[in-house]
Amino acid sequence: MTHEQFFEDYVLGATRSTTGRTITEADIVMHAGQTGDFFPHHMDAAWCATQDFGQRIAHGTLVFSVGIGLTATVINPRAMSYGYDRMRFVKPVFIGDTIYSKVEITDRRDHPKRSGHGIVVETVTITNQRQETVLVCEHLHIVERRTARG
Repeated sequence: MTHEQFFEDYVLGATRSTTGRTITEADIVMHAGQTGDFFPHHMDAAWCATQDFGQRIAHGTLVFSVGIGLTATVINPRAMSYGYDRMRFVKPVFIGDTIYSKVEITDRRDHPKRSGHGIVVETVTITNQRQETVLVCEHLHIVERRTARG
């Protein structure tokens, strides 16, 4: 779906939430193969049984990728992703956990070099099925202004 939204249209405090996605063993194995991260925390069930968590944990980058992917439901032709800041892996995600994402508009500011654009910051909070926060980050967007600033 496409929804055109200019910089001026973003409202601080506006939120949206996603449906859930269950993390599977196949997700972890595929992510390890794609990234080369075969650390035992993700791949070795016997070793993990001797560690604090007692079981394999999903890669933080996998949780990030899936959680952000859940938010990608609307295309805004007036905006582009500018990157991510302040990412924290708060709690582990295990095989069988279902994650959800909540997005809140937490900042709008001038772009330092582009007068025709601003920066919109979305704080993304990813939670598990127990409503525990597992990952938090800021997603920055460059968004076209309705009219350029002088």
